[in-house]
Order: sequence, then C-alpha cells, then structure tokens
Amino acid sequence: MTPKIMIILGSGSDIAIAEKAMDILDKLEIPYSLKIASAHRTPNLVRDIVRKGTEAGIEVFIGIAGLAAHLPGSIAAYTPRPVIGVPVDVKTNGIDALESIVQMPYPSPIATVGIDRGDNAAILAAQFIGLHDNEIHQKVIKLRKEYANKVFKSNEDIIQNINRPYINNDFLRIKDLEINKAEIDETEINCKNEDADVAIIVGRQTDVVTAKKITNILERLKISYDMKVVCPIRSNKKFINYVKCMKNAKIFIGVSSNSSQVTGGIVGLTARPVIGVPCTNENGDDYMLTTVNMPPGVPVATVGINNGKNAAVLAGEIFSIDNPEIVQVLEKLKDKKINL
Repeated sequence: MTPKIMIILGSGSDIAIAEKAMDILDKLEIPYSLKIASAHRTPNLVRDIVRKGTEAGIEVFIGIAGLAAHLPGSIAAYTPRPVIGVPVDVKTNGIDALESIVQMPYPSPIATVGIDRGDNAAILAAQFIGLHDNEIHQKVIKLRKEYANKVFKSNEDIIQNINRPYINNDFLRIKDLEINKAEIDETEINCKNEDADVAIIVGRQTDVVTAKKITNILERLKISYDMKVVCPIRSNKKFINYVKCMKNAKIFIGVSSNSSQVTGGIVGLTARPVIGVPCTNENGDDYMLTTVNMPPGVPVATVGINNGKNAAVLAGEIFSIDNPEIVQVLEKLKDKKINL
C-alpha cells in the first residue's frame, strides 16, 4: 500500500516530535512513510525522496525541523502537494525555527503548526486528505470528540477532587449540564454563496486588503469562495451563524489581527482544515504566535504575516490532492511559467 503521508525529519534528534505525529496517524489508521533527510547536509536526498514520493502518490508531506529549519521549504520546492511544517524547540524556544518555516515567499506556502506540535501536524494532514476521503474525515471528527471529552472529564478528575473551604464543587457541575450545539439562525442567513469551496472570514475591515489577495488567487485557480467580515468577539452570534451557514465549505481561511480570535473561533466550530493569515495592525504589531500556537487537537495551518497570496496557494495545494488541473497550474506557477 502506498503511504498517503511522508514525514521527513531534518535530524534523528527530532524523532520524539515525529512520534507525536505517528501516534495520531496510527490511531487514524492512515499509512505513512518516515524518512530522515537534511536540507543542508543531504539536499539531493531531500529532492529525490520528495519528487519520487510525489510521483508514487504521497498526498501530504510533513517536514519537522529545528534551528534554521529550512527543510519544509526545501520540500515545497519539489512538490505541488501541501507541505506541513513543524518547528522544533532546539534554541530560542523554537522561535527561530517557527519564523523560518512560516515566513515563506510566494508561491511556496508551508502550513505551519505550533512549536513541537507533531500531533497537530498529523491531524492537519488527515483533514487535508479527508476532503476527498470521507472515511478519514469521519475519523477526524471522532478524534476531535475525544479531545473535547478530555476537557469534560477533567472537571470530574481534577475539579471534584479539590478540597478548599470556599469552593463549591457542585455549582453548575459540568456532568449535569446539557450542552447544546450552536444552531443556524434561519432568520439571519448571511452568506452569499453557501456552496463555495472556501469560506474566508475577516476579523476587521482593515484586514480586507490581505483578504483580497486571497480572492484574487482563488479566482485565477477557479476555486469558488465566499467572504465575510465578522468578529467573533464583537459579533459572536453572527460569527457562529456564518460558520454554520458555510457547512459545505471544504476549507476555511481566517484573516485577522488583534489577538487572532478569528481562526481560534473557526476551529472550534468545524472539523475542516483552517488556514490562518495573521495580519499586522495599525500599531505594526503582528499576531502570528497567537495564530499558530494552537493546543492539541485543533491545528491552524498558518502562513506568513499578511501573506494572503500564500494562503490561496495553500488552499490550491490541498485541493490538488485529487484535482490534476490545479496540479498543472501550481507546477507552472512554481516554475514561473505563469504569473498569478
């Protein structure tokens, strides 16, 4: 059986991070391959295994690297398939590796996850494959429920065992609450194209400039989309209603500055892949760290700051898994034979 995912480590010392990914893939029963190849010490090896892996049918690549962390970018140079990058904490708490991986030039995006988050990389890869494999999609949904149940269970395992004079452990006891899912308000349908393949949610009007870079590329890739400017904090009901309204979307893209609550809000409402585009605000501050460093179970495929064009290319790469026409466009784009 040809593996669907190839995990490449820049060094054997990164194996502990790869094991997090393998644990998830084993649980989801997704076949994978594991290799060690250095972007600097064995560049020809990287090139050959990526090219041959792509030709053999690998659908998603995961690159795990620390320090300069050029491996995921090197992988992206040789394949039109989506590449997920996992920065490893070797020095400077992994910030050096994170910035090296996430800040890729157009048109070579890396779907970056949090530092040392091999588990989230595997979940994200499964979400990508799940767009055309419903069995895997259902397994991802089941896995996410397990993560959610851990939170509920911790209330009994931890909170109920706390004995302090002023704590009331039985007040609104979680196991006794009826938790209902958010439903669509039919009187407030606010999406123009609910059958679009991509839903773009913009947190602030000032971030629309970055969002338009996404729509321009999606149009040229002939990928349908819908876009909405709505903040999950200021307009929570409208935000939830829009995400639920766009239930047919295969990919969600969150564009936001000022705490990046947009992407965090989306991943709580859908099991589909979420791409995050952190933006700079009027003070010049960026919110890349609050976009990429998501907890286990809810990854955000983060691209570079203000890099809406790379978010669109990444969406194209994800769709290219089962769309040869997009593959041809992406290959020409990366070879600079066309200019999108």
